[in-house]
Amino acid sequence: MSRPRDRALGDDQPPAASIEADLRSLFGQSPAVFASLAGPDHVLEAANPAFFDAVARADVTSLGVPLGRALPELAGQGFLSLLDRVYRTGEPATGRDARVLLGPGPDAREAFFDFTYEPRRDASGAVTGVRVIGVETTQAKHAQRLTAEHRALLEQIARQAPLERILDGMARAIEELAPDVLVSVLLADPDGRHLRHGAAPSLPKFYNNAIDGIATGEGVGSCGTAAHRRRPVIVTDIANDPFWDDFRELAGRAGLAACWSTPILGRDERLLGTFAMYHRAPRSPQDADFALTRLFADTAALAIERHHVELARQAAEAKEKAARQDLAFLLSASTALSADLDHVQALQRLAELCVPGLAPLCTVDIVEDGRVRRAGSAGANARATGLLDGHRPAPRTDSALGRVLASGMTEVARQPPLTPGPWRELGVTGYLCVPLTERGQTFGVLTLLSTGEGGFDGHTVSLAEEVALRAASAARNARQYSQRVTLARDLQAGLLLPDLPAVPGAELATFYHPAGEGLDIGGDFYDVFPLDDRTWAFMLGDVCGRGAKAATTTALVRHTARAVAPLLGDPVAILQAVDRALSNRPDAHGTDFVTMVYGHLTPGDDGLAIDLLRAGHNLPLVLDSAHRAHELDIPGKLLGLGGNPRLEKRHLVLKPDESLVLLTDGFVETRNPQGEQFGDDRLLDAVTSTPARPGAHDVLDAVTAAVRAFAQAETGTDDQAALVITARPAFTAGDRGPAGPGRRSVRP
Repeated sequence: MSRPRDRALGDDQPPAASIEADLRSLFGQSPAVFASLAGPDHVLEAANPAFFDAVARADVTSLGVPLGRALPELAGQGFLSLLDRVYRTGEPATGRDARVLLGPGPDAREAFFDFTYEPRRDASGAVTGVRVIGVETTQAKHAQRLTAEHRALLEQIARQAPLERILDGMARAIEELAPDVLVSVLLADPDGRHLRHGAAPSLPKFYNNAIDGIATGEGVGSCGTAAHRRRPVIVTDIANDPFWDDFRELAGRAGLAACWSTPILGRDERLLGTFAMYHRAPRSPQDADFALTRLFADTAALAIERHHVELARQAAEAKEKAARQDLAFLLSASTALSADLDHVQALQRLAELCVPGLAPLCTVDIVEDGRVRRAGSAGANARATGLLDGHRPAPRTDSALGRVLASGMTEVARQPPLTPGPWRELGVTGYLCVPLTERGQTFGVLTLLSTGEGGFDGHTVSLAEEVALRAASAARNARQYSQRVTLARDLQAGLLLPDLPAVPGAELATFYHPAGEGLDIGGDFYDVFPLDDRTWAFMLGDVCGRGAKAATTTALVRHTARAVAPLLGDPVAILQAVDRALSNRPDAHGTDFVTMVYGHLTPGDDGLAIDLLRAGHNLPLVLDSAHRAHELDIPGKLLGLGGNPRLEKRHLVLKPDESLVLLTDGFVETRNPQGEQFGDDRLLDAVTSTPARPGAHDVLDAVTAAVRAFAQAETGTDDQAALVITARPAFTAGDRGPAGPGRRSVRP
């Protein structure tokens, strides 16, 4: 396109004309668009090359033509009317990212500009025209649209939209961004030898059908060759390229003249498909084309890989559905086996589970103390079960039982066992012996016996081995459970003091019951210990939680209190130290909070002087000399939650024969068979049901008896701990013997 040069102006021109000349010089080679328009018709008086590049119109070749005649499409888009307003009012106008269609009809080019319209004035200040200065932002706008389209595709992939929809949307997005491009995506077969139609919304249907299933190989068009080479193949002229010899006529019918194909590869370099860009005229790719190809080929790879993952998931679900019956059987077996806490009962349950699901007859034999004994048997009827029960296995080295015990390997045969047994009476036709193994040692054998034709197939063998594996684990757990019950009880008892100290002027009674079995250790605790010659510390509390971690928390609380109490003296400071110890413990040691009551008691002439604190625990009770019971409402927050807990110390004096009753919530929350709780009112009634001048053990007996009668059980279903302190007449000074009728600690 030939473009006229800007008109030169002489030195004798007026100042306004000089300014115009300066602007023309400034924008002469600038990428910014510059045009100078004159008069009300906006005659194109001067323009820089960037203006003509932006217009890209062959018919706009000379100056001196009104802009509306040179670019008539601007009139309907409001740009000429905006020029009219600037010329008429003398007020400048600006626009940002203004969209303009340049060119006639369907060939119009979409472009975007930031522009300024400024009035041109003569020496007298009159408006003589309009000056246009602008910057084309089309590429930036297209980049934004490209980013938005790409983000939308990634969102579809993340939502696991159908692959066909993602690929079709990707192709259409590229074709919208590059109108002269036709996009095609082909998908590789699992073996990578053929390509199938994926998406090509703008290619003719007959063309897509013709190339669907083409082989990958050298010279098989652009796509087949790219898939074979695993690198891009660029054909700039289909009509003269040998790769298209077999498809040239087809491409001609479809109006295709160039094709650039890029292989779509997975993260493991596996061929996933091809991404192709077709053109209707011979053309070589530019840098922007390569960038667009890389971006969307990688996006297509991500979508295809996610699709393969989804297909794999569906295949796995189908396989799982086919095996659901087997899984249901194994789940039922696992549940039933784990329900028994005795390992012999668990093995008998194993035999019962296998009949008739796996076989009509089943036995389980184990080695104990060097001898083999039958731990379980099951048959289709009582007679068959009785015959198997009465059979004593002989673990000879030449028997199936002996071989499996020795080798730890499964043995299967289509004949009855060769060792003596009731095989004829039971009609046995085959056997399957599966080892029961624990930590690499075979301790038993699961034997399945068939009574018909066919024997045991691989499916039954696999199920039997899986059931045997679970049964061995259940038996091992049951044995370990039995061994740990005693250990757990001993550990629980070790957390409490074996005996209470003798406190002058006081009678002490305690009660403790851990509701759990085995490793389900309770978290209730109590303690009483001396601080000096006349003062004793006492506590009772509850850890939120159970098990070994709760037990370690009780030990932490007790031992921390014992360690700091002689040093700090003040009960508030002591509980704050306990709270810090709980807050600073490692997470692996538990994070349960603690409720407790802590106090110091000092015997005196008038009774027991007590300083008492409560940290979120049940309210302490006092049974006074008038045989009335009332709660001590002492505020205080839980320990172990972090921060500095608010604690308030309460001072009281227990006169002789008055009692302080401390209980954990296992008492008041005990339920009867109807689900009703024991509650605070029944607790007060139980405390006041004691005889006149009751001792600590009288109060404790009354409470525990009332709870047992209410629950209709010897023990509750929750941990329970109690500490009762009753004031008694004090001994003489310095006497540290017991002042009451004795001490006891109840641990059922």
